[in-house]
Amino acid sequence: MAASSIRMGIDIGGTFTDVVVEVDGTPYSTKVLTTYAAPEDAIIEGIHRVCKSAGITPGDITQIIHGTTLATNALIERRGAKTALITTKGFRDVIEMRTESRFEQYDLNLTLPEPLLARQDRFTLTERMDAQGNVLIPLDRAEIEELVAELKEAEFTSIAVGLLHSYQNDAHEKLVREVLTEKMPEAMVSLSCEVSPQMREYERFNTVVANAYIKPLIKSYLGRLEARLRDEGVTCPVFLMHSGGGIISIDSAAEFPVRLVESGPAGGAVFAANIAARYGLDRVLSFDMGGTTAKICLIRDQTPKTARVFEVARTYRFKKGSGMPISIPVIDMVEIGAGGGSLAHVDAMRQIRVGPESAGSEPGPACYGRGGDRPAVTDADLTLGKLDPENFAGGSIPLYPEKSATALNSVIGETLDMQAQEAAFGLAEVVDENMANAARVHAVENGEDLADYTMIAFGGAAPLHAGRLCEKLGVSRCLVPPGAGVGSAIGFLRAPFSFEANRSVYMRLSDMNPETVSTLIDELRAESTKFVRSCDATADIACEYKVYMRYAGQGWEIPVVLSEEDAANPRAERFQELFEADYTQLFSRTVEGLDIEITVWSVNATTPPQPVTTVAEESGITPVEATLKREIFDPALGAPASAAIVQRKDMTAGDQVAGPAAITEDETTIIVPSSRAATRRSDGCIDLTVKG
Repeated sequence: MAASSIRMGIDIGGTFTDVVVEVDGTPYSTKVLTTYAAPEDAIIEGIHRVCKSAGITPGDITQIIHGTTLATNALIERRGAKTALITTKGFRDVIEMRTESRFEQYDLNLTLPEPLLARQDRFTLTERMDAQGNVLIPLDRAEIEELVAELKEAEFTSIAVGLLHSYQNDAHEKLVREVLTEKMPEAMVSLSCEVSPQMREYERFNTVVANAYIKPLIKSYLGRLEARLRDEGVTCPVFLMHSGGGIISIDSAAEFPVRLVESGPAGGAVFAANIAARYGLDRVLSFDMGGTTAKICLIRDQTPKTARVFEVARTYRFKKGSGMPISIPVIDMVEIGAGGGSLAHVDAMRQIRVGPESAGSEPGPACYGRGGDRPAVTDADLTLGKLDPENFAGGSIPLYPEKSATALNSVIGETLDMQAQEAAFGLAEVVDENMANAARVHAVENGEDLADYTMIAFGGAAPLHAGRLCEKLGVSRCLVPPGAGVGSAIGFLRAPFSFEANRSVYMRLSDMNPETVSTLIDELRAESTKFVRSCDATADIACEYKVYMRYAGQGWEIPVVLSEEDAANPRAERFQELFEADYTQLFSRTVEGLDIEITVWSVNATTPPQPVTTVAEESGITPVEATLKREIFDPALGAPASAAIVQRKDMTAGDQVAGPAAITEDETTIIVPSSRAATRRSDGCIDLTVKG
């Protein structure tokens, strides 16, 4: 069967690979256990499954959008290539010395995260640029050749080049690449002037090192994926979701894989923003919980919050500064090791701890019966009655409650003198509190009060925990959209083609030259538009302009949005007016007598967002009386309760189920606590609200 538009979204997670295909707007989806050794195997299996259910062949697919956690996991698990860093003499230890900031001010025994590369893998060249890009010490080609010979003998496969102030003048970095290409053609090279042309060497060096570290892995994977797709008769273009919430070409993704670090979670945030637009919600808490991690993102005015720096693998109670900084355009979110596969243990203080270690898909939680012997969150959910062992993943994955009970008893029960159900209750409460705490920290960091927010929950495990999370956070409403179990993959199909170009060009408003600014903005517009054109040669492209400004002497900037007119006709007076308005909104005052500085310029080129249809209110509510019941443990009550079991597909618009209840579907289960009622909306969303 051929159709005019058959788009596919593919999301590789730590436990499941989600595949969604839309045939002229009608979605078909499946979840397949991720195959770590060859992730493309799970993709091919998923493609066959959804094509069969949709009545199409793989050759009918017209476009594939792909996102993956492979880049993030490689950084967290330190599974990258043998990588070397070439930097300026005297700056070899920047990525280890970090900055003077301490993420825990009064901890005398503070342990800083290890740098991605050990000291013996970091090398220097005698050269120097000043902050304006003027050459202070020329670079000798013979010295580069001598160093490259040393790197070749040591058999490095990927080289990161990060020289001081290369964002102002990239001549020395490009000379290093020229020699590397000539003498080590087999090695992959990443230049900081291309990966992250921004000031602050610690963040820039970290970013180019991360890019080089995962580049061979991602490039190899993408090449294998393209070959496997061709073998299956798939000839359509393949695009990648990037961390900023847009789509780039597979060639760009292979060259700059660090931009894929949050590609899967970014798709989830786009998905939540699309739901927010349909419901006219201006304050949304996006909650995405899969098999390995939970992701929490604030969405204001139907747009996910973005940032220029993202931290991978925060190690100290979700605190800023305790992770690995990656300086790329990214949707701002907090990500913690709390998913269905997150493993529990009892620490030296006899407290239950959950994550960040995950059972993943190999072997998976104990209840999968694939060799796992430690209790995971899924084991607790099964023991508490939240999951039906006969119908997990639509019946495709059998669950074994007795294996969950054995694992809970051996790891938690015997140590703390608990029965399996009590141990499961403790495990579930700990993981829910971990996620609630992460949401609170993220809200406080952004100056937000979650009481006014609506939660949008998706990912295979989120609907199981969202109701309890709302109780803990004081959030009164939660929406669980159709396809929640594969939400990120659906988000890929809602995302625009986009690319954000950043550049550090320091400038004071008192010295601002409109012609220089216009030239800079034109260059950034051309760079970002070129990336988008490589994905879609005919689409309309709009540009969004942003400058990062601060008062002279301050350490950090705030983003200031420019209109098309402001960008076309830059004036210092207008820039000051915009900055002071935003500064006042953040800090309730301005600072008199100080000059204002611009440090970073940004242009984001994007295709138009997909139009959305507003969801109308239902004319009436119809209470649903379920005939099927089972015992589900309610943590707010601290005891099991007789819960109604309802099939989501059997609910029609206006149907309402009072908690305690479980609303089941193939890809997830929505747990409705005793304090909530669930109403099916006209677009298929399940709306959890506090009982009246």
